[in-house]
Amino acid sequence: MNDSARYVKIVEWSDQDQCFVGSCPGLIFGGCHGDDERVVFEELCSAVEAAIELYKRDGKPLPPPTSGRDYVTRMLTVA
Repeated sequence: MNDSARYVKIVEWSDQDQCFVGSCPGLIFGGCHGDDERVVFEELCSAVEAAIELYKRDGKPLPPPTSGRDYVTRMLTVA
């Protein structure tokens, strides 16, 4: 498993922006957007991998992982 698999990647429709918006809570703020959900997800995955490489290049520890059941359970309490 690579490091990017440890982070939740979310692509959702934004009524405000009238497009799909991708984000990765805890790792990158902001994200990517577009009209094609799959393309936005692919761009998001690339952005996550690039962010991880920057952390490593700068010698900084990665933020805590957000994937897994613990994160999903926390998301359910928000929803």
